Amino acid sequence: MTETTIEPAVCVPTVLDFSPYPLTDEQFERLCRNHRDLKFELSSKGELIVVAPTSPESGWKNTKLTSRTDTWSEVDGTGIVFDSSTMFTLPSGAKRSPDVSWMPQTKWEALSHAERNTFSHVVPDFVIELRSTTDRLIEIQEKMAEYIKNGVRLGWLIDPLERKVHVYRENGEVEVLNDPETVSGENVLPGFVLNPRELW
Repeated sequence: MTETTIEPAVCVPTVLDFSPYPLTDEQFERLCRNHRDLKFELSSKGELIVVAPTSPESGWKNTKLTSRTDTWSEVDGTGIVFDSSTMFTLPSGAKRSPDVSWMPQTKWEALSHAERNTFSHVVPDFVIELRSTTDRLIEIQEKMAEYIKNGVRLGWLIDPLERKVHVYRENGEVEVLNDPETVSGENVLPGFVLNPRELW
């Protein structure tokens, strides 16, 4: 009797083209508030993206990533960590929610109370995107390139499916690490070292 392998289904996100009638910040925020059971992103082209929920396995891995980053950040003391529900408005106009993100405390403190309680026009210095079984790699790669183009200094695309980590740097360089034992926060998160094999 042969074992049957079930290939994971690729989940194609629902995309609604609002480019002829771009949503304002207020309209987008109202849409999110009125549909709290859904998660949205907005592309720089004005496309409204309905993001699929994560599976329990992806949720567990994402929690581990957030925890590891926050543990380092608490010891380092120079910045703060945000989870996957945090929305940032990029200079391009895109509104994105990285799986994990970090920014220096000084950047956070420069925001007013009102700015901290909206989808702030602020760019984190570091982001992580975790590929799940339903994600298309090319779409996450495009999102990572967008982060860097808009001011993110360091990004990790962690791909448990292929056991790779794609490292995106602010100079535009992309390095792909095959089944690495560790990945470093370099000069953006000095002293932060992650073992991605915990997620394989």
